[in-house]
Amino acid sequence: MKQKKSTYKTFLYIKKTWTLYLMMALPLAFALVFRYMPMTNITMAFKDYNMFKGVWASPWSDPLYKWFEKAFTSNDFWDALRNTLMLNTLDLLFGFPIPIMLAVLLNELAYRRYKKVTQTILYLPHFLSWIIISGIAKQLLATRTGVVNVMLSNLGIGPVDFLMKNGLYVGTYIVLGVWKEMGWNTIIYLAAITGINSELYEAAEVDGASRLRKIWHITLPGIRSTIIVLLIMNLGRILGSEFDRPYAMMNSLVMSVADVLSTYVYRVGIRGFQFSLTAAVGLFQSAICVTFLLIANSIAKRFGERGIW
Repeated sequence: MKQKKSTYKTFLYIKKTWTLYLMMALPLAFALVFRYMPMTNITMAFKDYNMFKGVWASPWSDPLYKWFEKAFTSNDFWDALRNTLMLNTLDLLFGFPIPIMLAVLLNELAYRRYKKVTQTILYLPHFLSWIIISGIAKQLLATRTGVVNVMLSNLGIGPVDFLMKNGLYVGTYIVLGVWKEMGWNTIIYLAAITGINSELYEAAEVDGASRLRKIWHITLPGIRSTIIVLLIMNLGRILGSEFDRPYAMMNSLVMSVADVLSTYVYRVGIRGFQFSLTAAVGLFQSAICVTFLLIANSIAKRFGERGIW
């Protein structure tokens, strides 16, 4: 009888909500066709891929780890891996806390119109491609004709090779990345701040708490779960690297710090027609990123946070 009742309840539930399941059919189909089915081509990393035969007709490599061995024995691969970790770690250290601080500062602004204008100006760079940003940066930071170096020369400091020297290139790379994305990431934290109960602020004000006290004891704890989730997701991308940003900004003088895994894959794998090598490096990146994600999530749960699942 209990089983019949549970089956009947399930039938009634589906009858009431079948439209929701129908709406889910399209995104599920999209995920299956464009996300999961292409994963079957991951076997390319273990084959001597021939573009004329296709993935499944191409012979298996001998040994199976041939392309992984080729990548791991390449000095260029290890240099690209080191640069990827270095640049992504610096991006995380400088790019992660700044949107939090901006969101808190914007939340404290009294004039709403000024707040909206400031927020709009901050997130506009997100919509510019890295090709445009790198072009602007190269014009502004040009050694002889760039506006920045002309001003520095007038001040007697002399021209600075921002994009030609390793250390300065890394600093410029990080600053441009933070400037481009800080406003867009601020939106998430502002949305989390709006979810904090306003009565907490009113009670703190009655108790005589200053603005800094309210920020420290109400605002930051109120968005802590959001901060943890985004931090875990950023740690999951610690070995991932976008292609357009380093490719647009790099030059032959700074290859020792600018060449990352995405540009290495393009230069050695795609342009060299070693497609199995690109698949092997991509699989390695994905495995490491998933490992970082799992570790970060488990650490967050041990400290009493909810994590991402």
